[in-house]
Amino acid sequence: MFNKDIKIAFFGTSEFSLIVLKELKKNGIVPELIVTVPDKPQGRKMIMTPAPTKVWAEENGIECIEPEKLKDESFLSKIRNYNLFIVASYGKIIPKAVIDIPKYKSLNIHPSLLPKYRGPSPLQEQILNNEKEIGVSIMLVDEQVDHGAIVVQKKVEITGWPVGFFTLQEILAQEGADLLAEILPDWIKGKIKVKVQDDSEATFTKKTEKTDGFLDLSKDAFKNYLKILAFEEWPKTYFEVNKNGQKMRVIIKKAVWKDNMLEIQNVIPEGKKEMSYADFLRGLK
Repeated sequence: MFNKDIKIAFFGTSEFSLIVLKELKKNGIVPELIVTVPDKPQGRKMIMTPAPTKVWAEENGIECIEPEKLKDESFLSKIRNYNLFIVASYGKIIPKAVIDIPKYKSLNIHPSLLPKYRGPSPLQEQILNNEKEIGVSIMLVDEQVDHGAIVVQKKVEITGWPVGFFTLQEILAQEGADLLAEILPDWIKGKIKVKVQDDSEATFTKKTEKTDGFLDLSKDAFKNYLKILAFEEWPKTYFEVNKNGQKMRVIIKKAVWKDNMLEIQNVIPEGKKEMSYADFLRGLK
């Protein structure tokens, strides 16, 4: 049973973080404080939108703070009484002044088998590379990106691989939260020895750009399918056609890999509603 006297602050922002929070709660682990990023403008109308973790905190009656700067004394004084930090897809580099605060350290849930796939897009890159060894890592946070010593790792078998971003995100967030819940009692008792990462084996992911979603349908069909899976959340995949002398962008809404072929099923042509790919092709004639 987890020690209820441990005061936890959770650092997280994204949907991955939200899934982790929900799974931790199932395991009887609920942080007393959630640290996330300030509301950001989203969508075409640029509406100020809170992070998923902030919404969850409000729904569950948990205090949530959104510091602009993590080195401000007001923030540091706020978190000094917490003795364990859990980090999952927070989105900011956490400074040493914060990392070193808790007695039981700062633990990060990372959705890859580190040191492979460090950086901002491990889920997307594992799909793009058709990675065969999928898993999660619990690591100590340090000042470098995904560089800290490994506390524990777990390989995860993915049924129906390759899968899309949303599926992989949910599986690895849940697995990571369950793994953390499993090892926390021994971690608190000092029974787990950490293992320094081998930097020579490290691979790095890059921030996904909007242009990464472009598909050349004349190129490798399976690689295109992997891109469709990897970028289903953002930026989504698209191809371009010429119609009436103008270039039109067409977003791929649904596609499957069938009989060793990429089968595009639904698309959204620029300025139009979703339609079947067959209807779209007929309209080009």
